[in-house]
Amino acid sequence: MSARDTDLEALGRELLPIALEAAERAGTLLRDSRPEDLGVAATKTSAIDVVTEMDIASEKLIKDFLAERRPDDGLLGEEGADTAGRSGVRWIVDPIDGTVNYLYGRPDWAVSIAAEAGGETVAGVVAAPVRGETSRAVLGGGAYRGERRLRCNPAPPLDRALIGTGFGYVRERKIGQAAVLRALVPELRDVRRSGSAAIDLCDVAAGRLDGYYERGLNPWDYAAGELIAREAGALTGGRPGEPLSGELAVAAPPGLFEALRGRLEELGAWHDDHPAG
Repeated sequence: MSARDTDLEALGRELLPIALEAAERAGTLLRDSRPEDLGVAATKTSAIDVVTEMDIASEKLIKDFLAERRPDDGLLGEEGADTAGRSGVRWIVDPIDGTVNYLYGRPDWAVSIAAEAGGETVAGVVAAPVRGETSRAVLGGGAYRGERRLRCNPAPPLDRALIGTGFGYVRERKIGQAAVLRALVPELRDVRRSGSAAIDLCDVAAGRLDGYYERGLNPWDYAAGELIAREAGALTGGRPGEPLSGELAVAAPPGLFEALRGRLEELGAWHDDHPAG
């Protein structure tokens, strides 16, 4: 391990307890203070891509907590927080990943908090309060849920793989994603859709999914979950030779990762221009 890697791991260990406490506080607020008449406060990419008052309250809680503990750090949040900071550390926050699930009272939503330094995610926490689960990882230090170390499944053949995915909220993107899914489903064991990218990535880490892919994610959707999946032994990336990004996100154990990503490349899963072939 290089000196840089050692320094980044040490920084991740320093920042992880802060991320854990912030996620726990936000998760408790969201679970225990959800209004019975919760409604939509705003929309984003389309009329069905929603923000609730609790998204805004959760992000404010996290932002204020981090500002108190780490006033010189930057922060990027889904609901508009974007400060550069002076320390070289940036927090990447999704106050509710799975807002539509939360709006409908479904359990698959999470608070996702990651810390980034030197171009690397050094610590990540995904807290899913209704599930009663918090997953965490430090760069180079493994991934854990409670005392249990997380490890992804050994790679199955593609036709025996259980794969998670998600869909966008813009009609044109959904059409392309549906075409990819139609071609891919007969080639897999099956497909699952939770509605939370952060939870899906943690489920890859825990062996509840063999792999995961999605187009259209933002950094706050995947920053913490990608680190957790990688520290559990999964490979992550986008198109061949490229890192995971909004264009395409893929996570799976070595062996399955290459097969899944290759098939997604053939199907054009990285763009919306035309149906898959």
